[in-house]
Amino acid sequence: QVQLVESRGGLVQPGGSLRLSCAASGSIFSSYDMGWYRQAPGKQRELVAVTTRGGSTNYADSVKGRFTISRDNAKNTVYLQMNSLKPEDTAVYYCSAVGKMGGVTITYWGQGTQVTVSS
Repeated sequence: QVQLVESRGGLVQPGGSLRLSCAASGSIFSSYDMGWYRQAPGKQRELVAVTTRGGSTNYADSVKGRFTISRDNAKNTVYLQMNSLKPEDTAVYYCSAVGKMGGVTITYWGQGTQVTVSS
């Protein structure tokens, strides 16, 4: 199995910055596509950013130009750098790992961490 442990979130003012990290164990980190999702109260969980095994990245339109996803395979860790934060970024952020086992696609989730953007 894959275990994902996320860093502490926090409270940040609008326009501020915060970096989240997610450390993986139990498998070969480089074998997985890694991503960040978020879920606000009363809303569905939505994709924020993804970095693939090949190193490419993709972002939700709402965070393009403000958020950056990166991965350090040597440390088995994926990061989400969040800049120019807005109140609408307030949500629980979840780390994900997507891979294949026996030809079946499997998704693993971190425990979630609260990010609150407010003055």
